[in-house]
Amino acid sequence: MTAIEQYLIDTWRASQQGVPMPPPPGRDDVAVVRSLRSYEQARAVMDGASARHPWRAALRRILARPRAC
Repeated sequence: MTAIEQYLIDTWRASQQGVPMPPPPGRDDVAVVRSLRSYEQARAVMDGASARHPWRAALRRILARPRAC
C-alpha cells in the first residue's frame, strides 16, 4: 500500500469518525530537512569544526572536478 492510499483510507476514516484529518504525506518534509541541517551544523560547532554551509561544499566539489575534453 502506498502512502497516498493509506492517506486516503485515513482521511475517509477520519471523516466517518468525526476526528481531525491527518496531514497529507510529504507536507513537513522541507521542515524536517531544514532542522536536520541545523542540527548537523550545531554538532559541527560543538565538535570544534566550523559550521560550513553544505551548498558551498557541493559547489566546490562541482567546480574542482577535472573537465573531460
